[in-house]
Amino acid sequence: MKKEYNRKQDRTPLVDALKQYQEDRPAYFCIPGHRFERGVSRRWLSEEECGFLRYDLTEATGLDDLHQPSGVILESQELMADLYGAKKSYFLINGSTCGNEAMILAVLREGEKILLPRNVHKSVLEGIILSGAKPVYMMPEWIGEEGIYGGVLQQTVEEKLMEHPDCKAVFLVSPNYYGLTSNLKQIADICHENGTLLLVDEAHGGHLYFSDKLPDGALTQGADMCVQSFHKVTGALTQSSVLHIGTGRVDERRVERALKLVQSTSPSYLLMASLDAARYELASQGEDMMEKSLALSDELKEGIRQIPGMFCMNNGITGKYGVQGIDGTRVVIRCGHSSGYELKRRLMEEHRIELELADEKNVLAIITHANTREDIRRFLAALTDIAEQPLEYTGRETDPTGLPETEMVLTPREAYFSVVREVPWEMARGKIAGELIAPYPPGIPLVYPGERLSDEIWNAVEMYRRWGCHFHGPSDDSLSMFEIIEK
Repeated sequence: MKKEYNRKQDRTPLVDALKQYQEDRPAYFCIPGHRFERGVSRRWLSEEECGFLRYDLTEATGLDDLHQPSGVILESQELMADLYGAKKSYFLINGSTCGNEAMILAVLREGEKILLPRNVHKSVLEGIILSGAKPVYMMPEWIGEEGIYGGVLQQTVEEKLMEHPDCKAVFLVSPNYYGLTSNLKQIADICHENGTLLLVDEAHGGHLYFSDKLPDGALTQGADMCVQSFHKVTGALTQSSVLHIGTGRVDERRVERALKLVQSTSPSYLLMASLDAARYELASQGEDMMEKSLALSDELKEGIRQIPGMFCMNNGITGKYGVQGIDGTRVVIRCGHSSGYELKRRLMEEHRIELELADEKNVLAIITHANTREDIRRFLAALTDIAEQPLEYTGRETDPTGLPETEMVLTPREAYFSVVREVPWEMARGKIAGELIAPYPPGIPLVYPGERLSDEIWNAVEMYRRWGCHFHGPSDDSLSMFEIIEK
């Protein structure tokens, strides 16, 4: 384990308080209205199935208040910070989306610049809209042999900060969806030398801190703040996340004000309790959990390598393409005679195996300690069956490395509040985009709202449109019509 186990992590203060409260069973005249489990529709759950709803409570006596914690929630958050070595940690019940928004709101004011790659989650754009910040974009490195994006090079960050020395923050995604991490330590040093804060979307990396076989986490590499989705691999309920402050460079009061702005005033105690319990499990047996996950992952990868026509992501990309490390619990699989979309479809329809995502070349499987060897054997049998029944390759070879430069006419906030009108796609050339266009894959926006659809960009989008590519962003995903801003 990367850090010595602290026995105080045995405590689960919020879970214990909730258990005691439901055991006491006071006459309850508060929200929520289902009164423990008694008022739940039996169309949904039988009486035997709905025991967990006894813990779906509100800010009742002894249960603290997420927006002004002073009791068991505060204690639970302090235990979380202690486990991760954070200066301060905050429970998020609106997912990592609100954490990304809060980080940006806490460190940027209207008109101030933030440096970020174009493959950030859409919640980052929402945070920029809310804050009025001005984005400065950079590109992660493209790994052509794998058909995915890697990390962001430290020299890319350094060059962009030289061009824009007034950037107040750098925002990175590490690890990305495929488990690839950037060299955050070197990037953090560059940021701090320039008086810039480093914010990290570590939604997919909350487990990295519990095995030396995994890449280092953002907090251990000098990130000023990071957000982790605890529900992704660490056992908490969906929508449960954590925001960590890593250094004293961050104004905690602004973070707390931002969280009050983006979090619900009716926080779910089920979600918060799941964070408390998941933290306890990681503290007490995180190393064993990661060992099991990695062993299952290795078994799957080794089996895939024995199947003709099936391939795993090449570990040799480490040290190249901005990739500092690879999360071994992510298994990226490519089929030589099928697109990722087709492989994912066949695995589900023919073998009832559900995967996290597909792109043009790959499918992604996420392995956790809760998987079993039977899961792995079933998966390998399905891949073997598909390999023995090849279909004509249905994918496209795409190369997103040549994306054209964009012209920002309006900031995302200005674009959001602008009047838009819908025009035929053919008439959108040269106009200011009123909505996002991100061909998926690779998921990199070719244009953000407020940017001009130059001839180069329009032609690039049109190429994807003619291919029948799926788009994220446009209200008309066929792109027959498109929203523009007239200025």
